[in-house]
Amino acid sequence: MPGPGVSPTAPDRRVTASDGVRLAVYERGDPAAPTVLCVHGYPDNASVWDGVAGLLAADHHVVTYDVRGAGASTAPAGRDGYALDLLADDLARVAAATAPDRRPHLLGHDWGSIQTWHAVTEPRLADRFASFTSVSGPCLDHVGLWLRERLGAGPRGRAEGLAQLRRSAYIAFFRLPVVPELAWFSGVGGPALAALERLRDPGGPPPRRSVRDHVNGLELYRRNVADHLGRPRPRGTGLPVRVLVPADEVFMTEAAQAAAAAWVPDFRSHRVPGGHWVPRTRPAAVADRVRALVAEVEAARAPDGGPD
Repeated sequence: MPGPGVSPTAPDRRVTASDGVRLAVYERGDPAAPTVLCVHGYPDNASVWDGVAGLLAADHHVVTYDVRGAGASTAPAGRDGYALDLLADDLARVAAATAPDRRPHLLGHDWGSIQTWHAVTEPRLADRFASFTSVSGPCLDHVGLWLRERLGAGPRGRAEGLAQLRRSAYIAFFRLPVVPELAWFSGVGGPALAALERLRDPGGPPPRRSVRDHVNGLELYRRNVADHLGRPRPRGTGLPVRVLVPADEVFMTEAAQAAAAAWVPDFRSHRVPGGHWVPRTRPAAVADRVRALVAEVEAARAPDGGPD
């Protein structure tokens, strides 16, 4: 297992999902320390966490993994293999394999945060985790319910809802057949995305992505958006949740990210510097907030016998 700050070059282990997908898992730090389990989004792979993991590994056990279809993980056979229920089960299996005797603290970004929201609001899974820090990725059901309420709530509410819909317009493109794949295979999509990243939040190491990461992850949008954003259901969690709102976030409004407060009793949001890919460009801003939450939760559990 790599030491603190060392970026793994090959998976430390493979975890088999319920449908046979093989997940590539990476570990850093001391396994006896509190575990932070990080879930990346689209179109990234586990390398987006390198900076954050390197900082946290000094005093935490940090686990990252390539989600199904990304990085060194295998891909499901079809679109149904990207359903949020399966992604949440993947998260639970990685947690069980890497922290079998304790409840890990979760950290998600973008679609990694979306699938983590699904896991922590699933009653059969929620008690397996200790806390959740969400970066630029909401619960789809929360946002769907919030949009319905806002769009019917008068001029100010409609303005908030429409502002989020404008920022989410790219989703319609990703759900088109064939065209998004052509953008990635042709070499047009990658430079366009990179230019957007540099414009909104320059700095940080360049992303390490493959065309496969871009193409496979499109199925996340095609399989889940209509089910959860279009037909939302109330989903709550009793876990402590902290939402980090990048100051220069381009895809999510702060109001939409705060919508989760209605379903999470222990909810706080924090503004952090940076843009959508803040885990890569400003890793200290993320690591500092995660470290503070882990310390708070672990201290609260200590009188009952310490971390479990």
